[in-house]
Amino acid sequence: MGAVLVAVLGASLVGCSSTGGKRAEDARKAEQARGKAAVSTPEWTFAMITHSGDGDTFWDIVQNGAKEAARKDNINFLYSHHDEAQQQAQLVDAAVDKKVDGIIVTLAKPDAMKAAVARARKAGIPVVTVNSGSEESKRFGALTHIGQDETIAGEAVGDELNERGRKKALCVLHEQGNVGHEQRCDGARKTFKGDMKNLYVEGTNMPDVQSAIEAKLQSDQDIDAVLTLGAPFADTAVKAKEGANSKAEIDTFDLNEKVAGGLKSGKLGFAVDQQPYLQGYEAVDLLWLYRYNADVLGGGKPVLTGPQIITKDQASELEEYAKRGTR
Repeated sequence: MGAVLVAVLGASLVGCSSTGGKRAEDARKAEQARGKAAVSTPEWTFAMITHSGDGDTFWDIVQNGAKEAARKDNINFLYSHHDEAQQQAQLVDAAVDKKVDGIIVTLAKPDAMKAAVARARKAGIPVVTVNSGSEESKRFGALTHIGQDETIAGEAVGDELNERGRKKALCVLHEQGNVGHEQRCDGARKTFKGDMKNLYVEGTNMPDVQSAIEAKLQSDQDIDAVLTLGAPFADTAVKAKEGANSKAEIDTFDLNEKVAGGLKSGKLGFAVDQQPYLQGYEAVDLLWLYRYNADVLGGGKPVLTGPQIITKDQASELEEYAKRGTR
């Protein structure tokens, strides 16, 4: 009788939670495979050098994707970053001196990076650009660019603001000199039927960011939308809105766990997701494909990972992935 009950109970559990059982099995298999390469190619070394500042969670997600692909592809993955362009260029030079087998680099401030990328190419090191620099990537000799077209992403924001009936918007730029940020605001302004102004802030100082947004909202109660260009700044903008007693909708570029929660609660209107995990993963994977088989994607055009407009309707589904650091 005991054996029969166990069998019946087991069958019922499988029937009631087949999806959960499959997820558990998938997770178990993934854990078993973790750390084991899925290919037989040599252990090549790829270096990723970005323009990230300290503590930017966006780049944690990029790294998670890159590291996952590196494990699969038997890659020794090196990561470094600096938000000062000249320092970033020196990090690229250092990777060239190490004679790495591939370089992944961002071109947020392309003029400062041009010589370093040229040095890598002269040394015979394949380069993939990621996230920023889609317009300069091919000209600089990179194999391809992986990310979103910032102008197209901005235009999508303008369209979404129109759909929501917004009339006066504030675009908050947290890194002066970043061409991608300028392109986002310019693109939004191009399609937005209302009035949009730029607000430049020092992104490394969150209290000052909050004060600047709050002061702008207090001085102009007609502002009905605030657009931030990075997930960490969305929550700061919400606090500024509350401090100014403003009714403006807060919208943002990029997605993380806190942004997903803000979308669910209604504190945020929408987010523009460029899928940073995919950017990191594909950058490593494409370099591996080039080293292994001389494969190149894009046909001279960027490989787009966005934009995708995320609203409250999709937030619950994506929150699970955001919590694990992949969205």
